[in-house]
Amino acid sequence: MNLKKILALALAATVLFTGCENRREETKQALENQKMENRHEATSFAMDTIMTFTVIHEDGDQIIIDAEQRIRELENLLSITLENSEVSRLNAAAGKEAIEVSKDTWILLEAGKNLGAGTGGAFDIAISPVVKAWGFTEAEHHVPTQAELDALLPLTNPDDVVLDKMTVYLEKEGMAVDLGGIAKGYASDEVASLLKGKGVESAIVSLGGNVFGIGTKPNGEKWEVALANPLDANDYCGLISIEDKAVVTSGGYQRFFEENGKKYHHIIDPATGYPAENGLLSVTIISESGMEADVLSTALFVMGLEDGLKYWQENGGFEAIFVTETGEVIATEGADACFTFEGRDNDFTYRMVERG
Repeated sequence: MNLKKILALALAATVLFTGCENRREETKQALENQKMENRHEATSFAMDTIMTFTVIHEDGDQIIIDAEQRIRELENLLSITLENSEVSRLNAAAGKEAIEVSKDTWILLEAGKNLGAGTGGAFDIAISPVVKAWGFTEAEHHVPTQAELDALLPLTNPDDVVLDKMTVYLEKEGMAVDLGGIAKGYASDEVASLLKGKGVESAIVSLGGNVFGIGTKPNGEKWEVALANPLDANDYCGLISIEDKAVVTSGGYQRFFEENGKKYHHIIDPATGYPAENGLLSVTIISESGMEADVLSTALFVMGLEDGLKYWQENGGFEAIFVTETGEVIATEGADACFTFEGRDNDFTYRMVERG
């Protein structure tokens, strides 16, 4: 073969290769453009919080509407502020009669009792009378006296929430359940299930800070969730990268009031009836279950750092990030793998804890 033919064949191969590469790039770009065109976003208010939805799907608008309807269905069952909700009717019947409840309410009450028992009572679905005494479910905040708390604490035993064949009985008059520490997590699981059932492969949903990321972003990168700086609402301590995971944060900085120069936050220690004081500013849980993450973020905050880490070491299925009053950000080893710390400029320090 002469030199001219060799050069001609080489040139043809180069043109062919370049053409294939260009077509691949064009196809890739077209797919990315289509995905961006299928990006649908919405913001709504339910369960006493702001909720945001980002769904990548050609029917995204309708799917978001379906998700919002599911959330409102749950709110109408579980709210303690809606007079005709199942939970309100259950609380009104405390010490009087058993109430038949729906499957959703039953699931949450049963899970709440079981998860609460597993945390040694750090999470308590029956804590409502004490929370109400502090005014966190009322218009006015109030520091209750020790006598008030001593009278209310006997009404907060979850063992007195009796479950029997879809009926629930609160054994003592004055008892009340509050599913606020588990309901949004359950709702995020239900929304994620609904979206996946409709073919959604890429979405992120935030139900008042209860975040669930489905799949990845359209470009293949993982979703990122900011770890808030509890001392500055306009700042964050780092970024958590997730794929098909829930992220839930509980902290005393989220809801509180001041009286006589002292701050009182809304996360009550069931053992004392007072806001938990254990050196923590926040606890963030990363889990495949939004419901579990919701419960454990509260429970580990009540436990404190040492007992919270011990619970993590003895139980699998989740990871945690603690922010302490002394400025430490402490991640369990699984959380460390998906967390980018960015708090050095704000005098935070960072360390990772191994399982053992």
